[in-house]
Amino acid sequence: MGTDKKKKREKTLAEQADKYVLYEAAVQSPDVDASFFRKVFRKRFSRDPRILREDFCGTAAVCCQWARSGRDRLAIGVDLDPVPLAWARQHNLAALPRKVRERVQLVQGDVREVEGPAADVVAAQNFSFFIFKTRDEMRGYFEAARRHLAEEGLLILDMMGGSQSHIEDHVEKRKVGKGKVAGISHPAFQYLWEQRRFDPITHRSKNHIHFRFRDGSRLRRAFSYDWRLWTLPEVQEVLVEAGFDEVQVYWEGTDSKTGEGNGRYRPRRHAPADPAWIAYVVAARTR
Repeated sequence: MGTDKKKKREKTLAEQADKYVLYEAAVQSPDVDASFFRKVFRKRFSRDPRILREDFCGTAAVCCQWARSGRDRLAIGVDLDPVPLAWARQHNLAALPRKVRERVQLVQGDVREVEGPAADVVAAQNFSFFIFKTRDEMRGYFEAARRHLAEEGLLILDMMGGSQSHIEDHVEKRKVGKGKVAGISHPAFQYLWEQRRFDPITHRSKNHIHFRFRDGSRLRRAFSYDWRLWTLPEVQEVLVEAGFDEVQVYWEGTDSKTGEGNGRYRPRRHAPADPAWIAYVVAARTR
């Protein structure tokens, strides 16, 4: 009998990858979001916000950053999917000091139904409310979000749009350097956003996120989305219908040298026809 043994195949980088680590590294900026929430709240109510409710929280990165950013800050994260919530508890929460971790509460359930303490800020980030495909569904969510706010509170949404978001079979690519998320190291990788399908009659949009690595391996369809691409006028109108007292669009400025977004958002009533834009919508409850 031969003594040579077949070498065990090494796992590819894609097989070793944690898709939640890659998502946070490529897509999220919790420190930027938390800073923006504080800025717009202070501008509107002349005081610091204390309680954040993060709807569709996923791995609760924003919740953790919020609790970390102030000694008296509390964060409640709500999501219907138990899998990212379990990951959040195992990694993002576990990475926090005990006293900070105690100020973060994660709840599995429908964001329209889960009750809790009245929040200063309710946030729905990463276009998550696009899962609602009718005005009635969206209004129902906005009414619930308003109910979850204190008498002085803000609902903060982010939105994407522009003619480029309507292109089918379109893939955007971006390189992400190696780094660490929640104490977990990741290699450099390529982030790919695929716009698979867009229906101009219903504004139904199907998209996927893929990750590609230097060894040629891929993590295909790590995340998939079935959305309605709502427009800014529609969302502002439904927010008013849901009882919000004031609605503002915060539009991103442009870097004069690169022509790209500069990461600074200011309230605007009109904007240029950018083919690919991201904006915040801030709705105030004042009574």
